[in-house]
Amino acid sequence: MADSTTSRVSYTLHSTLESVNTVEDMAESWARRAGFDDDTVTSIAMAVREAAVNAVMHGNAYSPKKHIDCSFETTAESLVIRIADQGEGVDPECIPDPLAPENILRGSGRGIFLIRAFMDEVHFRQLQPGSEITLIKHRTPKIVQT
Repeated sequence: MADSTTSRVSYTLHSTLESVNTVEDMAESWARRAGFDDDTVTSIAMAVREAAVNAVMHGNAYSPKKHIDCSFETTAESLVIRIADQGEGVDPECIPDPLAPENILRGSGRGIFLIRAFMDEVHFRQLQPGSEITLIKHRTPKIVQT
């Protein structure tokens, strides 16, 4: 599946829900080109959508004056997606556990949980201003049957 091609592209988008759809579509396209199967492509796209929604809703609070930055990178080993907002920043340690009894029936608050479930690595970085989340899905070499 993996090849040695490394490519990278970055975008700055308006902080809107339309941009969320754009980022999700780009994630799906990059995941397909990276050689992931259909189920994994869907999982990556869903994780990226959650991260982009968080950037627009929670990070930038729908401010038309703010943007989201996203980048997609494929290496021989991984697909790496970064999404950054210009908000107040987030401490991932302070995000409520969606599986805690008091949160289990809440209608929201599962985005980071899903992102962590679908991706191999998830990293947070504080920016000035804002936050960046990095989502990594490792490419596994195709097993050739002989």
